[in-house]
Amino acid sequence: MTEKIRRLIPREEFDYQMLLDCLKDYARPRDKISVLLHRGTIIRVKKGLYVFGADYRKRPYSREVLANQIYGPSYVSLDYALSYYGMIPERVETVTSVTCGKNRSFSTPVGTFTYWSVPLTYYHIGVDLIELGDSRSFFMATREKALTDKLYHEKSLFIRNVKELESFLLENLRIDSGILYNLNRNTIEKITQHCRSRNVRLLTTLLIHNREDSIHE
Repeated sequence: MTEKIRRLIPREEFDYQMLLDCLKDYARPRDKISVLLHRGTIIRVKKGLYVFGADYRKRPYSREVLANQIYGPSYVSLDYALSYYGMIPERVETVTSVTCGKNRSFSTPVGTFTYWSVPLTYYHIGVDLIELGDSRSFFMATREKALTDKLYHEKSLFIRNVKELESFLLENLRIDSGILYNLNRNTIEKITQHCRSRNVRLLTTLLIHNREDSIHE
């Protein structure tokens, strides 16, 4: 049974319907699923979503792919994306995402996944589809959107001017300055048009000032 399922399901992340299709020849497929779970052949991430157990994987499962599937619509962003892109030095364990739904958090056997809400008009801008090369993909914020999402989410952060924002980004978040000052200013300006956030507007101003200073040096 296990070999058949592993042959019919080539990917590491799969849903309940895919399992049922593999077990359609059995009279009681739900009982078979219970056996697979008990043996550790498969692991339930949440209701209706699974990954293969460690002894049955062909490759590592993708927590980014799972993040899109656990709760949606959503895309990976914020601290996790900043770490993924190497913009901050810390390794981030919780997979942080942005959604146009409600704020949610899920503690699962494969890690913690959090989702933070933003307005729909702002949600769609600056999101890429990341292809993994094996028929798997996931939605993730661009570098620019991951940073603006972080600033948008930090609503309690009282930043009065560009200098304070620069200090927060470089000293508190420890963002790599080479990456920060080479972000696409046009992309951030477009994002700013759909985002009512003083912090995000200050980011646009910071990048404009830095470009002007570089020109005059």
